[in-house]
Amino acid sequence: MIAAGVVTAVAIGVAGCAESDRDGGGKGGATGGTFIFAGAGDPKNFDPIFNDDGESFRPIRQMYDTLVTHRPGSADLVGGLAESWSNDPTGKVWTFKLRQGVTFHDGTALDAAAVCANFDRWYNMKGEAAQSQMIYYADVFGGFAGNPDAIYDNCKAPDAATAVVTMKKYKGAFPGAFALAAFSIASPAAMKQYDADKVTQSGDSFAYSAFATDHPTGTGPFTYGGWNKATGEITLNRNPGYWGDKAKVDKMIIKVIKDENTRKQELRAGAVHAIDFPAPADRKALAAEGYQVLERPAFNILYLGINQKNNPKLKDLRVRQAIAYALNRAQLVQTKGPGGSAVADEFLPGTVLGYAPDVQKYEYDVAKAKQLLAEAGATGLTLNFYYPTEVSRPYMPNPQEIFTVLANDLQAAGIKVNGVPRPWNGGFKDDVQQFGKQDLHILGWTGDYNDPGNFVGTFFGRPKPEFGDQSMTEMFTAIGAADATVDQQAKRAAFEQVNRDLAAKWLPAVPIWHAPPALVTTKNVEGLVPSPLTAETFNTVSITK
Repeated sequence: MIAAGVVTAVAIGVAGCAESDRDGGGKGGATGGTFIFAGAGDPKNFDPIFNDDGESFRPIRQMYDTLVTHRPGSADLVGGLAESWSNDPTGKVWTFKLRQGVTFHDGTALDAAAVCANFDRWYNMKGEAAQSQMIYYADVFGGFAGNPDAIYDNCKAPDAATAVVTMKKYKGAFPGAFALAAFSIASPAAMKQYDADKVTQSGDSFAYSAFATDHPTGTGPFTYGGWNKATGEITLNRNPGYWGDKAKVDKMIIKVIKDENTRKQELRAGAVHAIDFPAPADRKALAAEGYQVLERPAFNILYLGINQKNNPKLKDLRVRQAIAYALNRAQLVQTKGPGGSAVADEFLPGTVLGYAPDVQKYEYDVAKAKQLLAEAGATGLTLNFYYPTEVSRPYMPNPQEIFTVLANDLQAAGIKVNGVPRPWNGGFKDDVQQFGKQDLHILGWTGDYNDPGNFVGTFFGRPKPEFGDQSMTEMFTAIGAADATVDQQAKRAAFEQVNRDLAAKWLPAVPIWHAPPALVTTKNVEGLVPSPLTAETFNTVSITK
């Protein structure tokens, strides 16, 4: 729409909202009861801006709203806290018309000043807060105040119902990025009261404020009811003052069960109503037993990350290519992938603009891998391979099994592998994404919105400890130029070339597969709408008797 010179792009909010029974949980009234969802890992905290993983965002999405959101069950944008939005022809000025009568959970009003307070807070983050896990902000907005790459300029409130956000330059992430859970709008009063920006670091760990841990305050359909770490239960209560379709259950509990088999047992025992990311082998069995298996479309990527910082041999493209040739990805997909999985040849799904079908492909070839290692003088290479424990991800249903298969492939090609298992939060993610301790790691991504910058830009658009690729300035420049291209056909061509070069010239990681993740629920769960973005909200869920 920007490329065509259209000044206004309007999306009215979810159609059913105006017709719903605002006091009775939507059409049909509130059903009451408690919906129990089995989470696969601990959330880090409940302050949206400091998070970037699904286990943290699951409760966050229930407690907060974003300016723009997605139509349930799709990646299509619709209004959230903003009833409509528009952009100027340059794509740099975004105007949001806010819903009226919306209040935060602390009773304070949502208005344009509150929206601007959130944008200004993110931009002006300093010290240890800025150094913590603010990956989404750095990726989308380029950095904080004083950083020459920062694209945020200002936010103005010409009236209570209008927020105008101005960027220093066009970025293809918008408007999709306004729907990111990390950019949920929080209560300025609560953030001030509970010192939201106070973050302290001790060694490799960060400690967050009372706002993030005990007093998360948004506008969402559920309010925070506490996290009992002894039982692993996060309690969310129905928000009777919600502006949209009110939750149909009185309470939601996210019960953290880190072991996959235990989650399955708890489902069968009736102790939980839903589990996420079932093992591929379990889908058919659970469906045959009468459970509902709700599949999401595959909008994700699993990759083997290669960190070039610690081992100088990994800076040699031939060594990285040898790693790619050593992996029998087709067999991995067949034996460990969820039904419908496919080998990935690049880092974004085929439905995303910029996908290039003619990228260099790395078919399984052990002899080629050994040859390249010998040419590079890397025979006998030893690598530390980090993988997460106690968690399942949409793109990675069983990290231990995936690690084992990939490690065996590498060792068959003559690469010695030291496996380093680490817990997901407070271990693996910090070691890999903050400190770059690993040589290899498995990680992935579920797309947040349909734009190539959300995939390759997020991974490779700037220097990151995860890949140790600070010297790949050509890659950063090319991705930045593609993302800044306003004309959509030119943008398509630019990202197609980026994807060719990622495969043939840079190879900072090896794409593994695209996998459709699933949810499984008991028979008495109704109204759960699976999201291709794994971004479900549960106000639509009811429990039948």
